Amino acid sequence: MSFIVIIPARFASTRLPGKPLLDIAGKPMIQHVYQQACKSDAERVVIATDDSRIEAAAQAFGAEVVMTSANHSSGTDRLEEVVRKLDLEDEQIVVNVQGDEPLIPPEVINQVAMNLADQATAGIATLCEKIHDPEQLFNPNIVKVVFNDRGFASYFSRAPIPWARDAFKNGLTQIMPNGAEYFRHIGMYAYRVEFLKSYVTWVPSMTEQTECLEQLRALSNGIIIHIDEAHVAPPAGVDTEEDLQRLRQLLA
Repeated sequence: MSFIVIIPARFASTRLPGKPLLDIAGKPMIQHVYQQACKSDAERVVIATDDSRIEAAAQAFGAEVVMTSANHSSGTDRLEEVVRKLDLEDEQIVVNVQGDEPLIPPEVINQVAMNLADQATAGIATLCEKIHDPEQLFNPNIVKVVFNDRGFASYFSRAPIPWARDAFKNGLTQIMPNGAEYFRHIGMYAYRVEFLKSYVTWVPSMTEQTECLEQLRALSNGIIIHIDEAHVAPPAGVDTEEDLQRLRQLLA
């Protein structure tokens, strides 16, 4: 089983402009992500960007870079342009590693690629981890996922799902409800190239636009998404200035 890693990296982050180039322990963030991806079993690691500053920085530390359009509405659309430019075979497995996860464990990159290879009916494989903190459960920036007994996703949401009717009705939102399990979606995906080619032909679904979650476009079009608990819990990515300072202190 072979796979490649593609790391989308945009300069125009809303909360942290220029995020991929922010310095962490003497290196730009994107370099940390790239080096972690290179520790996986991927046969190739590619950075995809729409900004010449990121391209120059990536080339300076020896990365392969593909320039893409600045007009993509989602990271998945950007990946499709990359696989088209690289002329990859339809069955090639591609793992999308977010460019703001500088401590991403190589083990989970391998895990999600292997899971897709093992699931012939799935169009996407992705990962999750259990939520134990009610603050995370009600945080809309933490995406929740529900999946069936075969490990296939039923739905993704920014809301707490499943909704614990009796507990939440009685205002018990400061503790985790008894008898319910909650899972945080880890935003790393494995795709086959043929799926990416189909994805970009579909219009954004109502659920995707409502929740601002691009994986819901795939669910709305009948794609099976395989979910597995991550073998190693990845540290949180960098979304805010507070996240950045925390990581800088950790790696200092």
